[in-house]
Amino acid sequence: MSDEKRTLPFDDSHHSADETTLDTNMEASRELDNNAANLDKDTEKAPDTANSADPEKDAAAAESPFAEFGPAPDGGWRAWSVAIGAGFITFAALGFANSFGVFQEYYITHQLSDKSADTIAWIGSCTAFFQFVAGSISGPLFDRYGSWLIRPATILCVFATMMISLCHEYYQFLLAQGILLGIATGMMQFPAMAAVMQFFDKKRAAALGVAVAGSSVGGVVFPIALSRMLNDPVVSSHLSFGWAVRIIGFVMLFSLGISCLTVRPRLPPRTTQFFVWSAFKQVNYISIVLAMFFLFMGLFTPLFFLPSYAVTQGMDTTLASYLLAIVNAASTFGRIIPGILADKLGRINVLAAGGVGTGIIILTLERAHTTAGLVVWAIAFGFASGTIVSGASAAISICTDDPRNMGTYLGMGLGAASIAVLIGPPINGQLLHHYSTYMPLTIFSGVMCLVGGFIAFSGKRDSKQGLFGRV
Repeated sequence: MSDEKRTLPFDDSHHSADETTLDTNMEASRELDNNAANLDKDTEKAPDTANSADPEKDAAAAESPFAEFGPAPDGGWRAWSVAIGAGFITFAALGFANSFGVFQEYYITHQLSDKSADTIAWIGSCTAFFQFVAGSISGPLFDRYGSWLIRPATILCVFATMMISLCHEYYQFLLAQGILLGIATGMMQFPAMAAVMQFFDKKRAAALGVAVAGSSVGGVVFPIALSRMLNDPVVSSHLSFGWAVRIIGFVMLFSLGISCLTVRPRLPPRTTQFFVWSAFKQVNYISIVLAMFFLFMGLFTPLFFLPSYAVTQGMDTTLASYLLAIVNAASTFGRIIPGILADKLGRINVLAAGGVGTGIIILTLERAHTTAGLVVWAIAFGFASGTIVSGASAAISICTDDPRNMGTYLGMGLGAASIAVLIGPPINGQLLHHYSTYMPLTIFSGVMCLVGGFIAFSGKRDSKQGLFGRV
């Protein structure tokens, strides 16, 4: 018994040691198995993780020529300096062009008193027409070569203005103010707006509103200055027509000089085909261009004929010229506020609303007879029409995903719609000459704007957001 008792503890101790060793070995083996299993799982997961990414998107991002430049900054000093520089271009070029109503009224009673209203209106129509035609070339040139062409265009613009001061005959005004000034304006405006589009994405409509608002400020300054210098007997007795225009030319030179220093592209140029003809295969692009055609057909009527209509209602000539300043002052808010709303409510939506609103207001022109009524009408028209030019540029920008094509899309679209700018005011002038009343003129222009607004709205039917979406 004693031996058995002595051997039992020995046997138990020996057995316990063996079990401990066995347990340790089993745990080590189990850990190795777990590590191997985890390694197998990681190996299996690796291909799945690789396959979870979209190789097409990765390849597109890798091959994107502007991926290294990142997304548009949508703000900052550099971006806003480009927008402000573009505003100085529109201040000088478009602001002067928007003052043609003052020249229209002045030419009828002075240098071109032997010409009819529709004949004189061809000068302003040619300015706007060649502005957009030149834009159809300058837009692609900006996408390929950058903003260098703004500098020679600045020289050409100031030269054309100085030539206007020397004109006496109709053909001279047509060449200098109608053709040369229009080409110079288009060569500056479209590259400037395309540069703004490269720096802004989510705030693009607002930034374009700031850029185009320069034309409204110029449309306030230039008509008031010209009307004061040309129509005020005290001033005009000491200042000739030539020097009045030259003073405006020097102001334009200073403004455009600032633009030459600030407007520049963000992305490298593209080297593909000059025009992007595939744009005309997009339903939304065609709809916007067609809408712009009808909007331009009616938009410029008040800018040309509002002062002369006010004079027929008994308003003083100088005060009638100030109506253009009121229109452009109101359009400053009409370009900026709807631009901010367009980024939230949809750029085509705001363009369509602006077109319909402008058409309705034009139809009510003959209901304004008193000075107060004409001022209120000018404010309403200025605010509503201010959405059209900046709104069209913002709407066209949604038709391409490549920001390097912005200038080309903008130039082609507005260039295609430019024929309406050429024929619209002369048609209205002929209606005025034939019927000797402004009623046919307002009906034609108002209906054209209504049609343009509805076309812009209906063009959304093929979009992902649908007819009532935020596009």
